[in-house]
Amino acid sequence: MNKSLVILLSLVLPLTLAASDNSYKVTYDGGSIPNAKAGTGMKLFIDSNQIKLVKDKGEVITIPTSAVTEISYGQDVHRRVGAAIGLAVISLGVGALMALTKSKKHFVGVTWADGDKKGGFAMQCDKNDYRGVLAGLEGVTGKKAVDSDAMTVKN
Repeated sequence: MNKSLVILLSLVLPLTLAASDNSYKVTYDGGSIPNAKAGTGMKLFIDSNQIKLVKDKGEVITIPTSAVTEISYGQDVHRRVGAAIGLAVISLGVGALMALTKSKKHFVGVTWADGDKKGGFAMQCDKNDYRGVLAGLEGVTGKKAVDSDAMTVKN
C-alpha cells in the first residue's frame, strides 16, 4: 500500500509542477513604466534572468534580474467603513460587525538600474500570492526584500 502511494505521488507531483506557470496576477499601482495606468491588471512573470510585466498578452516591460537594485514590501490596512454603511441600511447588527473588520492590501515594489535606464514600480498582489512574488523576486535577484512598514520614522 505504501509503495503504491509513493509511486503514484512520484509520478503525479512532477507533472503538476511542470504544468504550473511562473506568473502572478498583479495590479499595477504606479511607477516609471510608460503607457501603464494605475489600477491596471497585469501578469508578472519571474524567470531566472528576467522579470516581465504583461498586459493583454502584450509585453509591457522586461527587466533583467541583474539590474534590480531593490525589492520592497508594504501593507495598507484600512477598515471597511463603506461596506459597513451599506450593510447597516439592511441590518444594523451586521453593519456594526462589518465596521470592526479590517482589509489588508499587499504591495511589492521593484527598482532597477540598467545602464542609463533607471526606474521602478509598485504592484498590488493578492493576499495568497504576495509571499510567492517576494520569494521569487528574492530568489532570482539575490536581493532581500525591504519591509517599508518597518522603515517609517516616527517622531
